[in-house]
Amino acid sequence: MIKYIIGIALLIGLLSCNAINKPNPVSHPELDRPRNKIRLKNLSGQPINLEQYKGKAIFINFWATWCKPCMQEIPSIEKAKNILQNENVIFLMASGESTEEIEAFRKTRKYDFNYVLIENSEELGIQVLPTTYIFNPQGELVFSESGYRNWNEKDNIDMIRKMANKHE
Repeated sequence: MIKYIIGIALLIGLLSCNAINKPNPVSHPELDRPRNKIRLKNLSGQPINLEQYKGKAIFINFWATWCKPCMQEIPSIEKAKNILQNENVIFLMASGESTEEIEAFRKTRKYDFNYVLIENSEELGIQVLPTTYIFNPQGELVFSESGYRNWNEKDNIDMIRKMANKHE
């Protein structure tokens, strides 16, 4: 019985993470997931209003400390963030885990991210980690992808930069 339970737990863990690296950017401007539907809190429990970033592109990565593809992807997100530090982009790392788990991760990994808590990932239809959303400065979802991506590759940096500078 224990082997059966462990087997099911491992299967769920494998299905929860997606390690496929998608080589081509996929944009989804038609998706109905406006940024005002995303409910985030800071690690102190205070709600975050994404409207405070109006006029900036928002890169939100949904991740978890137990997700191996997430752990593989995070260094590339940090490199992308550093490359784009003078651009019009805000990077948020959103997790459904507890504040304690995120703080423990933060202390051991030393990444310089704005970590936030996601309150409604099920409502948003996020079923696979990692998942990334990018909103343009007008607040429109212009990119949505589930699975691992090497964010510091030139094509991905160029894609983020283009979305951040889109003022149509």
